[in-house]
Amino acid sequence: MNAFTGTMMIELQERITELEDWKDGKGLIIRGAGNTFCSGSDLNAVRALSSSQDGMNMCMFMQNILTRLMRLPLITAALIQGKALGGGAELTTACDFRLMTPESEIRFVHKQMGLVPGWGGAARLTQILGSSPALKLLSGAVKLDPEKALHIGLVDSILSSSDDHDSLREMHTWLKPYTTGPAEVIQAVKKVVSAGRELQLEAALRREKEIFGTVWGGPANLQALAQRTKHK
Repeated sequence: MNAFTGTMMIELQERITELEDWKDGKGLIIRGAGNTFCSGSDLNAVRALSSSQDGMNMCMFMQNILTRLMRLPLITAALIQGKALGGGAELTTACDFRLMTPESEIRFVHKQMGLVPGWGGAARLTQILGSSPALKLLSGAVKLDPEKALHIGLVDSILSSSDDHDSLREMHTWLKPYTTGPAEVIQAVKKVVSAGRELQLEAALRREKEIFGTVWGGPANLQALAQRTKHK
């Protein structure tokens, strides 16, 4: 079920570090192996971290990792096959887009475990949906099928196939319009949106100006001017 073990948490940190240095990257698809996205924390790992301090250390570690994932200068999308439960549901909220296959589900089951989200999932869910819908999902441990998730705006599209190969191909097709173009421009687009989401207005405006300065007069800008690119 792709539950998060301690080893997987470390491996995710390593992959995020690699992606932060990926200068030519534009898009990232996150999916689970074996037709299941992620069932949350591995129960054996949870039992081994039974003290309050151990839990807080894990919380801080995963908050940091998923915040770094959210801030990657890449267009990120979660391909949700099978179940995305608990920490797996939180992981999806760190992506820019979420797409579900038929018969998949998202469920914030933390309440049933006597917990609340601790990896940043509640804060991100509230940003995505607003406080009232987020409260309903968390307090009710609501099971979201693809249609419900699309209706409330948590996911962006429902894929037509649950087959591993077909759904990934369909996901690539869906993501392609948003990742077409020079890497430096796609990354700049993601950075200005991230600034607008996380910073106060004046700080976001300053950050947007700085990012604008990195692409103005750059290769893509000059090429577009030379070709007298028209917008259709």
